[in-house]
Amino acid sequence: MIIDPEILSKLSNIELRAKKIVEGFISGLHRSPYHGFSVEFAEHRPYNPGDDFKHIDWKAYGKKERFYVKQYEEETNLRCYVMLDTSSSMLYKHFGAWSKLRYGIHFAASLMYLMHRQRDASGLIPFSDGLETFIPAKSTYAHLRQIYLQLERELISEEKKDRAQRKTASAQAIHEVAKRLNHRSLVVIITDLFENVDEQEALISALKHLRHRKHEVLLFNVLEHRSERDLAFTNDRIVFEDLETGGEMEVIPSQVRADYKATIEEYTHKFQMACSEFEIDFEQIDTEGQFDTALMAFLNKRRRLG
Repeated sequence: MIIDPEILSKLSNIELRAKKIVEGFISGLHRSPYHGFSVEFAEHRPYNPGDDFKHIDWKAYGKKERFYVKQYEEETNLRCYVMLDTSSSMLYKHFGAWSKLRYGIHFAASLMYLMHRQRDASGLIPFSDGLETFIPAKSTYAHLRQIYLQLERELISEEKKDRAQRKTASAQAIHEVAKRLNHRSLVVIITDLFENVDEQEALISALKHLRHRKHEVLLFNVLEHRSERDLAFTNDRIVFEDLETGGEMEVIPSQVRADYKATIEEYTHKFQMACSEFEIDFEQIDTEGQFDTALMAFLNKRRRLG
């Protein structure tokens, strides 16, 4: 199901937008090659030996002839933290209707909606050159509302023209999260990976730190592909500005496009190989595309974790 960003923007709050995105995704699943993909939003879970019989739902047994246990709000299947890059480079957009940050905020909100429906505990960690907020993982609706309020604040900040410059320090932020998480969790990172190429090893080291602490990692690299991957600008002379430092560079796209694309592909391939070596899931997201591919990647990861 294709959802127009303009329509989403007119919806009153981030929770309603997240619900619209997820329901559109689920609706599309039933009409796609993924028909039959299990998306469990039930209020029950299968009975396991040792569960108290008083919690068995006998009505469910009468319908399906299988034992199910009523699942209560405080029960948690998985702890999941979403790390959202809020650095100044995420404010970029050219062809797309939304900046990378706005896209990332809505994607994060959609993930939270999915997690809550599956009774997973979710937490939110916005970061730039450090951790800006650390909302611990819980599964209650009141807690979900707290997360949505924080995401609304990020949207308001994204809209401000006088927003202070924020540099990216992903490695530092990830190391800090690895130190603070005491329970095995799924850490979802939404970032444009806009850092100096020389910092790649430091970023890989930080991701390894998460894995060493037994956390699962799902990294979403969010970019506007037409401009940032393909350099699909006109061949007029263009001035590019670094949103994090204010530095400028004047180029003619046709003269640098081939070398630029080769460098980007080499950098991305190297990063993908490093992630694969340490069993870190790496997905690329195009801000001009739908959320479906990214949501499917999350559900596949969630399914593998049981």
